[in-house]
Amino acid sequence: MKYRLSVLAVLTATVLLPACAPLVIGGAALGGAMFAADRRTSGAQVEDQAIEYKAVARMKELNSLGNVSATSFNRLLLITGQVPTEADRLALGEAVAKLENVRSVVNELAVVGNTTFSASSNDAVISAKVIGAFIDARDLQSNAFKVVTERGVVYLMGIVTEREAGRATDLARSVAGVQKVVRVFEVISEEELARLLPKQTPK
Repeated sequence: MKYRLSVLAVLTATVLLPACAPLVIGGAALGGAMFAADRRTSGAQVEDQAIEYKAVARMKELNSLGNVSATSFNRLLLITGQVPTEADRLALGEAVAKLENVRSVVNELAVVGNTTFSASSNDAVISAKVIGAFIDARDLQSNAFKVVTERGVVYLMGIVTEREAGRATDLARSVAGVQKVVRVFEVISEEELARLLPKQTPK
């Protein structure tokens, strides 16, 4: 239990740090290990980081009043946060869709006032709890998922099978404070997953 609480604390802190910061558990940096075990190609991972930086920069350039975020997974771009008007919401979605390497955009920007620091902190805690639930689950590969929480709404991203998608959705819904779960998955077959996973070397 003590180790479980330590992991949750580290995950909470990690969610509050920039996306490029490596996760550290028990003194070991897991950034490189997670990078290597990711179901995306290494090229796609690098592209996703570049897309996120460019998307946030572009949205802030067009609308400095809003509070916006961008999360890319396998070039599928999720934009979340708050903007002043519906026209802003549509304009920002169209702008980031034109960025290089963006395959598709899921526009979840809300036309509401900017989220308070306490609400953002609560969202970070929810994300950490959801990730913790995935880590605890014996039938899920936790690093196959990316979790984004905005105003209590949990967005799940990843390259997963239908079984994994359903299991992850159920786990996320069971976490206290979650208002809704939105699936932003790229669903593949079990056969496709088998081809993506590293081949086991016979002992």
